[in-house]
Parts: sequence; structure tokens; C-alpha cells
Amino acid sequence: MDAQERARFPRAKYQREVPALVNCSTCDEPAVVDQPYRGQHVCRSHFLSSVDDRIRSEFHRQLPRFSGGTVAVALSGGKDSAVALAAAHRYFARRSTVRLVAVTVDEGIDGYRSGTLEAAERLTARLGVEHRVVRAESELGMTTDRAAAELPDTVPCSFCGVWRRRLLNRAARDMEAEVLVLGFNLDDLAQTVLMNLVRGDLDRIGRMAPHRTRQPGLVPRIAPLAQIPEREVFLYARLTGLPFDHGECPHAGRAARNVFRDVLWQLEEALPGSRQALLRTREELLERVASTGRAGAPRSCRECGEASSGELCRSCTYLERVRLPMIPTAAP
Repeated sequence: MDAQERARFPRAKYQREVPALVNCSTCDEPAVVDQPYRGQHVCRSHFLSSVDDRIRSEFHRQLPRFSGGTVAVALSGGKDSAVALAAAHRYFARRSTVRLVAVTVDEGIDGYRSGTLEAAERLTARLGVEHRVVRAESELGMTTDRAAAELPDTVPCSFCGVWRRRLLNRAARDMEAEVLVLGFNLDDLAQTVLMNLVRGDLDRIGRMAPHRTRQPGLVPRIAPLAQIPEREVFLYARLTGLPFDHGECPHAGRAARNVFRDVLWQLEEALPGSRQALLRTREELLERVASTGRAGAPRSCRECGEASSGELCRSCTYLERVRLPMIPTAAP
């Protein structure tokens, strides 16, 4: 990692420094990263094979008895989705019954999305994977930048996230995909579990990826990087030479997730394995909910027809807010 990258990315977020002359816990090669949650240091070779093994295991676990069909991969152009696409390409390479398609959503974020689109195009060209770009401007008549300007008191990640999920699901459904692969890593998923536990929102914990069953209107989402910490995803992408963009969205600083990211880092430093424990907590909660028979299917939004937990989905709720004209206040 060069000086510019060190300044852009916090060390704790991506790669813990390994002291000089520390060897791999398995062989005599120099270690490239330590893994406190496993109590070991690993060299380049054992690190790469370890990541590959964990990703392959998640594909097996999350896609049992998968016979074939179209597999859509959400490709943002960042490190996580780049590793997820490369892993999916490798996993399905020998299956003639599988068609792999990468889908990129252009939310309309100036100074950010153009770089990630370029990286996504380089990666799909290298792998020979079909690449589709879905633009919020044409699909929704709205962009994240425009909505952020019209809703200054709303955190942009709130509406950007739900619109992106809507567009990804629609694109995957239109191509009759059997599954949608997401690049969520261990940190992402643990943060989501922690956020929803703090908010007491067990329903959202049940709806988050990876999905166990197909629900009406939703293409099942899986997360093959579920057991790979974020800093290891970054290191893997660098060591394997995958093209990706590491710019940060200009709206990301306002996201509520930042608080939970910091809390989780502190938990992991003090208690290695906390992230894995949070995912196990989610699995246990899902088992208990399933045993009660209370896990209901989503409804359909009255406006767009997409899956929704209420009469109007969050995507349409935000679109109504930015499209409705301001009502002038009556003069006293």
C-alpha cells in the first residue's frame, strides 16, 4: 500500500500491520496479514487459498443443489463487488448451464460513479462477463445528487440504498436470474445485524441477505464474502490484481452506518470474533422465527408493484417526497 492509499484508507479498516520477521503460522514464509479471530498469521499463499476456500464454502452453503440458470452479480466497481464477481466467475466457470451477468447501478453521483464504472468495465472485459448498466436517471427519473439537494435534511444513503436495491432486483428479475450475488463482506453483514438489533428491528434482520428462500417479487440474494473481513477483501483484491476503484462516495460521511462501523471495530479489537458471533446470532434468530411460523411473505407496493413490508415501499416513499411540490405556507 503506497503513501497515498494509506492516507485515504484507515489502517484498521483494511490491513493490520504485521511486524517484520513474523512467519506464517502454517509454513516458514513471511506473513502478509494476521487474523486475531483465528489466532494466526498467514503468508500470501495460505491467505489466498484461505479466502478462496471460505468463499467456495459459502457458495455451497447458500446455493444448495443449484442446477443452473442466470446468475446476476451486483458490480459497483469497488473492491468487494470485484472480488465477488471474480469468485462467481471462477466458481461457475465449468458449468455450461450457468450464464453470468454483472449489473452496475449508476445512481447519478458526480465525481464518484464514473471512476467505479470504469473499473467495472475493465474487470468485466478481463473476465469476459456480460455487463449491464442500469441508470437511476432513466429508470426512476431521479438521481441521488438531485434528491440530496431537494432533501437536505435526509441522509442520502437512506434513499440511495433503497433505490439501488430496487433497480438491482428489477434488473435481475427482468433477466430471469435465479439468484443475485452481492459483495457484502463480514463487516458489512455484522454491522447490519448490530444496527437492527440496536433498533429492535428483527424483521429487517430476517430480510437481509443471504436469503434462505425465494420470496414473491424478490430475486434471492446471496453473499459469498460473508466470512471474509473487509480488510482481507481489500488485501485479496490487491494481491490478485483485480481492477477496482477505491474512491469514497461524497455522501458517505453522513451515513448512520459509520457509527456502527466504529463500534464494531472497537468490539473486534477487544474481542476478536465479534463479527462472526453477530452473524451466528442472526442465524439463531432466523431459526427461532421459522419455528414459530411467523415469517410472512412481503406485500406488493401499490405504486411500483415491488416487494414491500407495507402498502407503499420505501423506494416510492422517497420518490414521492422529492417529486411532490412544496406547499406554500398561507399568509397570516
